[in-house]
Amino acid sequence: MEYSHRYQAYPTQEVAERLEHHLDVHRQLYNHVRWDYEQALEDDKPSEYDQNNKLPEWKQRWPVFGELHSKAAQATVARFHRNLSNLRKKKENGHNVGQLKRQAPADYRSVTYNQSGFDLDEKRGHDRYAYVRFSKIGWVKIRYSRPIPDHATIKEVTFKKETTGEWFVSFGLETDDATLPEKPDVDSLNTSNSVGIDLGILNYIHTSDGKTVDWLDLEDEYERLRREQRKLSRKEHGSNNYEKRRREVAKVKRRIQRKVMDYQHKITTWLVREYDAVFVEDLNVQSMLQGDGNARNKQDAAWRQFIQLLEYKADLYSCHVVQVEARGTTKECAACGAETPKPIWIREHSCPSCGFETDRDANAAMNLLKRGFAELGLGWPEDTPVETVTATDTTRFESVSASHVIETGSLPS
Repeated sequence: MEYSHRYQAYPTQEVAERLEHHLDVHRQLYNHVRWDYEQALEDDKPSEYDQNNKLPEWKQRWPVFGELHSKAAQATVARFHRNLSNLRKKKENGHNVGQLKRQAPADYRSVTYNQSGFDLDEKRGHDRYAYVRFSKIGWVKIRYSRPIPDHATIKEVTFKKETTGEWFVSFGLETDDATLPEKPDVDSLNTSNSVGIDLGILNYIHTSDGKTVDWLDLEDEYERLRREQRKLSRKEHGSNNYEKRRREVAKVKRRIQRKVMDYQHKITTWLVREYDAVFVEDLNVQSMLQGDGNARNKQDAAWRQFIQLLEYKADLYSCHVVQVEARGTTKECAACGAETPKPIWIREHSCPSCGFETDRDANAAMNLLKRGFAELGLGWPEDTPVETVTATDTTRFESVSASHVIETGSLPS
């Protein structure tokens, strides 16, 4: 299993200048790799292997490239070819995309050391701090908020400068699957230890067992963002005052992103700890964002990121996470299966066939639970009527507040 740990870094001024310099040289190398690729004939484009073999020659011809660690330089070559591969995949999927662009200083913000060229000293720091040494740069202090697990192997280390001016260090980790806890046997799953999750509109999520989780209140942050953007619009582009205001805007945006990410971490941790199986809708996020209305909230919800966090934590907390086809879960009655069309503003489910009534999102969550059981090859328990799983009276829903999720879902330190 591969995952990563990210830490905020606090380099000294001298080391920060070296980090900036290496960042810019790697950007130049990336652009040179792109230029070399573009200059080749269409039927004779160099591969990643070919361009890695050119690195010694380039270092002799342009001494500035000789300042880079060999593995870090190879990682930059790999970065170009990875971007190239992603571009090809988009073209194959019918997207209208152009060519890879030349990287400007504002666009190129990270450097990766692969396999070697770095050291982690956990004992040198004090009070939850540690140090990372990057070859040809020096030692960088990081806030060591959570130790690297003993059973994890560090495969690569990346340093990055955010648009806010802050530095971060990320460790790419690999863990042997044999060290992970075993997931519960599929045959042991039932409606009491499994849950369907509907990603809602009025609530952040709605579970099949009658729990709702509130949306995170970000109105104060958005109001501050609007103020900072108005201030930025009054500054002359390219001036020192413009740069100061741009950083303030970036800090507010970053704060919103961090709050959303932190909230999603808390919710997903709570879910995988609480249940043995979580069934979540497989969303077409792109079509959701292109649809009319409430697009900003949908984007802030970052549903794809939410699902990725669920799947990532499934192995860590021995939980089954299954994406289920979501089409029709709102229309279909969870009790009898009859379909009833509902406009988005209709928030209640009332089945004209069997009379089953409940909240619209609760009905969808119940259908996701049933489809999840079918996805795993399990039959729906005959002695489990839908009314015992989903509350039939909306006043009986258990509202789980944001503060409760933050408290119970906090990651272990």
